[in-house]
Amino acid sequence: MANIQIPVSVLNLAPIREGQVAKDAIDSMIDLAQATEKMGYTRYWIAEHHNTPTLVSSATSILIKHTLEHTEHIRVGSGGIMLPNHSPLVVAEQFGTMAAIYPDRLDLGLGRAPGTDMMTASALRRSKNDSVYTFPEDVNALLTYFGPEERQSYVKAYPGVNTNIPIYILGSSTDSAYLAAKLGLPYVFASHFAPRFMEEAISIYRNRFQPSEYLDSPYMMVCLNVIAAESDEEAKFESTTMQQFFLNVVRGTRNPLRPPVESMEHIWSPEEKHAAASMSSVTLLGNKASIRKQLTSFQEKYNVDEIMAVSYIFDPDKQKRSYEIFKEVVDGK
Repeated sequence: MANIQIPVSVLNLAPIREGQVAKDAIDSMIDLAQATEKMGYTRYWIAEHHNTPTLVSSATSILIKHTLEHTEHIRVGSGGIMLPNHSPLVVAEQFGTMAAIYPDRLDLGLGRAPGTDMMTASALRRSKNDSVYTFPEDVNALLTYFGPEERQSYVKAYPGVNTNIPIYILGSSTDSAYLAAKLGLPYVFASHFAPRFMEEAISIYRNRFQPSEYLDSPYMMVCLNVIAAESDEEAKFESTTMQQFFLNVVRGTRNPLRPPVESMEHIWSPEEKHAAASMSSVTLLGNKASIRKQLTSFQEKYNVDEIMAVSYIFDPDKQKRSYEIFKEVVDGK
């Protein structure tokens, strides 16, 4: 039987809730980090998004530093740093500096998408060439910058040398599965919004994995949506916040995170419902017993090494309770 007693972690896009300003959203992000740290979550990752007025996660490394400052032992990292937007040297210097202040608490998750629209991506880019294609070289550059001094060239990241900050490859298609396998790095799949290629990507990564100095065997993490509550009915009600979040994505609208509603039927069209549902199809939803059943069947099928939960719940206390229920399930309580 597949193990459900596995490490669990948190992903936060740092959304602005209706009625909040940016500072409130950042305070909520810290509040959730402190709560999930007490619950025993392994890591707390923050995303990178640009030109999105409803998310405050554009300057990811600043938010990571702020979170490290206000927590004690939980690992904090990026889910992820979108490498086409950044020079690897600058990333190495920023993370190397944080590692000097907070040793052994940092993770660097790397993505190859821009985390925004193409016009904004063009404004962010360090060059006019499409740096998406240099992703493998950029990942290797970072591995070198964080490694021993004798393996490096003239240009080095100070601080950064010898910090050995763990690097994770993020993916929402099969492309990054090949890279993570080839480099022998841990792989994180974004099932929370792009579940379509999850099964194929997991299989590619595991079958093609080459042991490395970083990892002896594949380490597969999956990010998924979790909406847990005292009853299935309450969880379904709370999940309408997540459904409105994905409807935003489908429509290209810019609404803040909204309170739950009794019914979505008057809000979305059948086509919009289908599009939003396909994005959020990998969701654990319900009371403790339902979550346990769904997690068990997920693990029997995929047997992943770690699950990273993202939870779009409007009420911060209910969001914390959702993470608490999920942790209790994993701990067998």
